[in-house]
Amino acid sequence: MSDIVISEIKRDHIVKLLKDGKREDGRGFTDYRDISYVTNCIESADGSARVKLGKTEVIAGVKIIPGTPFPDTPREGVLTTGMEFLPMAHPSFESGPPGEDAIELARVVDRGIRESKMVDVEKLCVEEGVKVWMCFIDMYALDYDGNLFDTANLAAVLALKTAVIPYEQYELGENQPLPITCTPISITASKIDNTLILDPNFDEEHISTARLTITTDDKGNFRAMQKGGKGSITLDELSQCLDAAVAKGKEIRKIIG
Repeated sequence: MSDIVISEIKRDHIVKLLKDGKREDGRGFTDYRDISYVTNCIESADGSARVKLGKTEVIAGVKIIPGTPFPDTPREGVLTTGMEFLPMAHPSFESGPPGEDAIELARVVDRGIRESKMVDVEKLCVEEGVKVWMCFIDMYALDYDGNLFDTANLAAVLALKTAVIPYEQYELGENQPLPITCTPISITASKIDNTLILDPNFDEEHISTARLTITTDDKGNFRAMQKGGKGSITLDELSQCLDAAVAKGKEIRKIIG
């Protein structure tokens, strides 16, 4: 994504609109695009969701299998998050192993889920030091029009919330829902010149100098933060982003239930 170039004419047009308090698509600076989703859309997965944020679309599937715990966490299950940019999602995406952008995105989503303790990993322990449940979250970009970070976060979170641990498949007892404790929501802001906007679309994202993604839990606690881009974020701008993360996180939780 980082090597995409937006023309100077396009950039000047967007910057001029922002100076006039406007965005290309008519949204306010803190407005998100429409969010729509479906869950349980992958029959072979233990949990799944397909999310659209405007025209940006991500699908996530959760697979849960028994495995061996890490030696330093013998009582905890394992969470693994991966992301792939499918070539059909955008002309700039190429086939092959995940690149740096996909790896960074997966890490940001993973950190929000892990640091919020969304999944109670201790309840994924079957036998201490011997057997635990391993939860794999696989995300795929289907269409890219900006802000894959928040779209992927929503897809992963909804997939986890619908996931069922397949005890019966492995003759370990009755199936149980994944132990979920909260709904972590990420909010992404982009800085264009000296203006902050939320949920950047494709063009806005690629003329921005800095990006900040903040994840909160149900109580509005800050659980993860990731900055991108070469530009700086001032303390005042950070304060604005933190307030927006709490407010928008609350709004989005009402949308996804």
